[in-house]
Amino acid sequence: MNNNVSSTYSQADLEQRVADVLRQAKACGASQAEAGVGLESGLSLNIRMGEVETLEYQRDRSFGVTVYFGHSKGSASSADFSPQALKDTVQAACSIARYTADDAAAGLADAELMAQETPDLDLCHPWVIEPEQAIELALACENSAREFDPRIHNSEGAAVNTHRGLHVYGNSHGFIGAQQRTQHTISCAMLAREGDTMQRDDWYTTAVSADALESPESVGRRAAERTVKRLGSRRLSTRKAPVLFVPQLARGLIGHLLGAISGGAQYRRASFLLDAADTQIFPEFLSLSERPHLQRALGSAAFDAEGVATRERELVAAGVLQTYLLNSYSARKLGLKTNGHAGGVHNVIVADGAHSFDDLLKQMDTGLIATELMGQGVNGVTGDYSRGAVGFWVENGAIAYPVEEITVAGNLRDMYRGIAAVGNDIDLRGNVRTGSILIDSMTIAGE
Repeated sequence: MNNNVSSTYSQADLEQRVADVLRQAKACGASQAEAGVGLESGLSLNIRMGEVETLEYQRDRSFGVTVYFGHSKGSASSADFSPQALKDTVQAACSIARYTADDAAAGLADAELMAQETPDLDLCHPWVIEPEQAIELALACENSAREFDPRIHNSEGAAVNTHRGLHVYGNSHGFIGAQQRTQHTISCAMLAREGDTMQRDDWYTTAVSADALESPESVGRRAAERTVKRLGSRRLSTRKAPVLFVPQLARGLIGHLLGAISGGAQYRRASFLLDAADTQIFPEFLSLSERPHLQRALGSAAFDAEGVATRERELVAAGVLQTYLLNSYSARKLGLKTNGHAGGVHNVIVADGAHSFDDLLKQMDTGLIATELMGQGVNGVTGDYSRGAVGFWVENGAIAYPVEEITVAGNLRDMYRGIAAVGNDIDLRGNVRTGSILIDSMTIAGE
């Protein structure tokens, strides 16, 4: 497979197109302009019960331009990179801008904030894999799961995915920057039966480089092991108890925080952490940092979606919120300055806990391990939190039995203040890196 996004257009080609578009916008009278082009390519394979279900190649491209006439803004996009199409797209954006109302917060990020250097973050590792090889990997993954335990009776399948992207962004400050990245994934989902009951669970591995992936056999075994452990699940009576969120769910807890401290939520007055900067939101032992320049990390970037240089920063220090996550628009609405968060965060790291998972169980003594959450019961304005959950009940510091058909509920403000410990079992499969998080008390609704 030729998984090369640059086989038709080189990075230099795309940079030239961006520069041409910016010149055209200026010629049309725009006071400021920004443009971005992207190329994506990849392969997606899904098998189930030893048979190939889908095999897809992807090759996509996109182009977008935004122009400003003073504080009036217009945007247009296209998938056609021909010179005439680019010219027409610029003219469409300019026509839109002439009819939009002034917005004093609209405009490019300040010129002095543009990235002056683009360090090599080692994010591009194409996986040259033919369909036959991908099929072999997926079969090895699924077979490993199906052979793990006789109670594994069915499969939702195994998948192999590889993706490569090249993105170029430029603006009328004279900034043009390019970022290439890859991401590869192997995943598996299994079904197990015991008597009249059935359970499902899954596992996956993902990384920017294929050599950093778990083996397909280990992914399959992990998916099967997780599925089998859920057999014999019980319900709980309603109670209050500590809840331990495993790392992949703890990431979501931190994600709610990031949404609440985004500049957009703050200036719209739609956050349960409204005006919370410089206040205590976590216990003193807990800190959050952002490290955008980690090598081979999924969230790394040299600059944000506006060309602003990304920098290391402390988001929460000793439990105290240090800053909001700002792009240029939200920063102006709040009377602040953007800090490089157009498009999101870049490798948020919850301070390593000193506790292993077993240590957390002992500290909890009696309570719930949440391993999967369902539903969308999180209110970003009030912080009210209520999610369907499955997991394991713990007694005397050891897992007693699996549980299902329960709900965990609380308020995120109280939950954050009630964090009792963070584990060292850090999950690296996302933009937020955290271990398990133990919350001292939540309402568990059951029978």
